[in-house]
Amino acid sequence: MSGQIITEIVSAKEADTRLDRWIKRRVQLTQGQIEKMLRTGQIRVNGARAKASQRLEEGHEVRLPIFSTETMAPKAHHAARASAEDKAFLESLIIYEDDDMMALNKPAGIAVQGGSGQGRHIDGLLQSVYAEEEHRPVLVHRLDKDTSGVLLLAKHPRAAHQLADMFRGRDMDKVYWAVTVGVPNPPMGQIRCWMVKGVPDADEPSGYRPYDPKAGKRRDGDRERMIRSAQGVEGARHAITDYNVISTAAQKAAWVALRPETGRMHQLRFHMLEIGTSILGDTKYKSRREVPQGLAPGLHLHARALVIPREHGKPTVITAPLPEHMKETFATLGFLEQEAGKDPLAPFI
Repeated sequence: MSGQIITEIVSAKEADTRLDRWIKRRVQLTQGQIEKMLRTGQIRVNGARAKASQRLEEGHEVRLPIFSTETMAPKAHHAARASAEDKAFLESLIIYEDDDMMALNKPAGIAVQGGSGQGRHIDGLLQSVYAEEEHRPVLVHRLDKDTSGVLLLAKHPRAAHQLADMFRGRDMDKVYWAVTVGVPNPPMGQIRCWMVKGVPDADEPSGYRPYDPKAGKRRDGDRERMIRSAQGVEGARHAITDYNVISTAAQKAAWVALRPETGRMHQLRFHMLEIGTSILGDTKYKSRREVPQGLAPGLHLHARALVIPREHGKPTVITAPLPEHMKETFATLGFLEQEAGKDPLAPFI
């Protein structure tokens, strides 16, 4: 590193990004190295010392030392190159795109992020397919591996921050479709409860106890599930879901529209179990009801639509077509998609 410096201007697409994240997109530095350079004044914002957590604004001038060629090399060059097959697969999933965001119709069975034994996943595909881009699309929310439907990605840092805020602040409407074992009673309503991550425990009546992060035992993600909790229990989160039955097949199954007001892990699957009508194909949250035979296998939970408010103009409505296994079940049970209406929020109005 020489004593020379360079100054870069923060673009509109990078506005509202944390300073340390902005730096890491340009140079391969550890968090510790960045903190040291900020403390010693080697990196400054608008001529002043700054903290790693500072949010940048459009037009801010960030002063950086001149780094070695190896340090300045884009991280993208170290990512695995995407195959033509991976690129074509990812492009086939795109159902909406504009300057700020992209939406995929995620298939059931592919994980959103990597993990033990996950194999190919959406985040990994994004890293390889968009490795050469200045800003690769990033996830702003998650779907379970076996849940299909609308998965939203931000195309630049400012959009990522704004969209994530919408999810956290309940400004964005999310609509899911599910097929349940049995028919919810009453046919419409709101489910509210406290829930906490649980781990198997044969000594508990339910077979599960709240997960204690202080216990020091290794977690087994495949055996974890959410359980009912009381307010005040460590790790407990309050969850709210609106639901409405759109159609039924006698009392054996129902097509249910779900609108989560919170975004907890396995929230919809757990809430449907709580009212005694688990989601068809859910092997983790199963009720004691008799499962109808002759239906397609797989989890029947689909992220049908997102209704995204825009700063100017009408909200953007993104709708994902049903996956094949749910289409097959709809046909078998006599459910017609037009029963839900054209507006994805119609069941809740």
